Amino acid sequence: MATSYLDSLLSESEKVLHAARQHWFILFRSILLEIGLILIIFAATITASIFLSTTPWLPFVILIGVLLLVIPIFTGTRDILIWSNHQFIITNRRVMQITGVINKNVIDSSLEKVNDVKMEQSVFGRIFDYGNIQILTASELGVNRFHRIDNPILFKTAMLNAKAALESSQAVIVDNQPNIPALIAQLAELRRQNVLSEAEYQAKKAVLLSKL
Repeated sequence: MATSYLDSLLSESEKVLHAARQHWFILFRSILLEIGLILIIFAATITASIFLSTTPWLPFVILIGVLLLVIPIFTGTRDILIWSNHQFIITNRRVMQITGVINKNVIDSSLEKVNDVKMEQSVFGRIFDYGNIQILTASELGVNRFHRIDNPILFKTAMLNAKAALESSQAVIVDNQPNIPALIAQLAELRRQNVLSEAEYQAKKAVLLSKL
């Protein structure tokens, strides 16, 4: 049984080689307003409680402050969940982008169809180690864009290494395949030398042709 949503996406013999998320700047920018509101509401509640400490309004002020705090805490938690569930995954077969907390959206590109990889980093991106990755593929999607990804150089290197490893394994498989025409020619020579009968030759030839 899959232990996570990502595990459920993996096919047989497929394994995760590298995982990344958007830079923490993206999360910080998303929750900056919520942090400010929490501090303002908290400070306002404390101030009001001090001035109204001797009045019957104190419990109501505290209650209102707590209720107001729930709003930015809720939206901030939502932003954190969105950021943590936005993943960029490299496996030994493909590159995936997973988004969504409850409703999931998955875009993947087969490593075999990756034609080129483009990386963009601004000055601040180089300083704080984030950037954009564009994957150009031969699929119908054409281009797969990963925005503000953390450590883009490592991600690009991992993807190119995975693609090279896949191509190398496929080349080994092709090289190890028997040369069927050459084997049939050898069988024909054995038949000519009367080592094989015509029936034996035809049977072995049919077996070899079935492997093409």
